[in-house]
Amino acid sequence: MKHLIYILTFLMFPTIFFAGSIDDKEGIIILEGKYQQRNIFIAQALGAEGFGFCAYEIRVNGNLIIDEINSSAFEIDLSSFNLELGQDITIEIKHKNGCAPKVLNPGGLKPKPTFETVDIKIGEDQILEWITKNETGSLPFIVQQYKWNKWIDVGEVQGVGMTSISNYAFHVDFTSEINKFRVIQVDPEGKIKKSTAVEIESNKPKLTYTYTRSKQEIVFSNETGFEIHDKYGDLVLKGYSSSVDVSSLIKDDYWISFDSSTESFSKK
Repeated sequence: MKHLIYILTFLMFPTIFFAGSIDDKEGIIILEGKYQQRNIFIAQALGAEGFGFCAYEIRVNGNLIIDEINSSAFEIDLSSFNLELGQDITIEIKHKNGCAPKVLNPGGLKPKPTFETVDIKIGEDQILEWITKNETGSLPFIVQQYKWNKWIDVGEVQGVGMTSISNYAFHVDFTSEINKFRVIQVDPEGKIKKSTAVEIESNKPKLTYTYTRSKQEIVFSNETGFEIHDKYGDLVLKGYSSSVDVSSLIKDDYWISFDSSTESFSKK
């Protein structure tokens, strides 16, 4: 008997597998993730025969649920299984062939940022260090630096996801003058949880730039991260280099951000 297996993977957690067969009379949806103290909501239609609903059996970590599932929408109540926050969880939804239920909140098994910042510091060695507790799922920590009047992502460290104390470190690059850093995590709905910010004053010299019209090139006095925006504020070029080719830009006025500065320049 030939089987077709379809796999759809969501970022981090959960992983959802759709498995079934051309000849079988049934299929199965498997959700894998971590318990986040949230229930799972399902919508479904009638079976292909026109009577009875799609799903006919649901198991949580192998245990059969006793909730009513014979309706167009129902809730899988995970609180009744005495699960620990962050515990591995597998949900199996068996359904009739040709009629698959829809998981309305697949992010329900994704971890949310719950970390608390115990300590965060930055030294002259350009190493950002932070200590956390009460993580309940492995999410990336995004390292951000405040420059050019905004927070900019400069790196990423995968979180351990443990409720106990966890230590992290990341090498950052200083600009001249004041340097400010923080770490954040982003939940499945896009909400941000932030650490406190730390500052340090750098002894690096302030960078300058020159624009050579004949070469259509901007040259910095040292390597630096840079962004170029047009007069409407749209980003047109970015990178990290000691020079940038601006031949692709039309003749106009622009804003160039580099080192700790934002200045205007005109391409003529």
